[in-house]
Amino acid sequence: MNRSVKTRNMVLTAVIAAIIILMAFTPVGYINLVVIKATLIHVPVIIGSVVLGPKKGAFLGFIFGLTSLINNTFNPSLLSFAFSPFYSGGNLWSIVICFVPRILTGVVPYFVFKGIMWLGNGSKKAEYAALPAAGAVGALVNTLLVMNLIYFCFSGQFATVREIAVSAVYDVIVGIIVANGVPEAIVAAVLTLALGKVLLHLNFNRG
Repeated sequence: MNRSVKTRNMVLTAVIAAIIILMAFTPVGYINLVVIKATLIHVPVIIGSVVLGPKKGAFLGFIFGLTSLINNTFNPSLLSFAFSPFYSGGNLWSIVICFVPRILTGVVPYFVFKGIMWLGNGSKKAEYAALPAAGAVGALVNTLLVMNLIYFCFSGQFATVREIAVSAVYDVIVGIIVANGVPEAIVAAVLTLALGKVLLHLNFNRG
């Protein structure tokens, strides 16, 4: 990797990390829906993954997870126990939920993008399919992993805060996935196509 490309990569990584932090502490990043916080922060993580590669994507995902931990500790919602061990009812599984899905959100989109580009022989048409697919998959990785881990690790607490039977928890989880996850995936697909296409042509090294 030549020096100019390395410098561009470092600058873009720093810029995206700054955007994540900025979004995290404004209403744009986390939308408090009382029970859970919907998010758009996965979008810059996904774009970073596609443009800069899985290592830097994982780093950006870690930043995303860290902002989630801070937000759920100091600006909690009813479900913050699932994201912060420092909030009442939280434990070490809160750390797993907070970080693992977000780090994978910075890794998986790169391989989705590369796989579709390989299948399409690197054509422009393949790029138009690969970018939104990477965006949508990245968003769904975050939503599906977070919500399913909440079910497996915190179904009792979830039932308590929602005032429902434990047997009804997964139905509610599925409802949240549909209500939050699908719109988040659509937004991520559109923005990854629009912004990722521009950044890809700046010749960043995706390592």
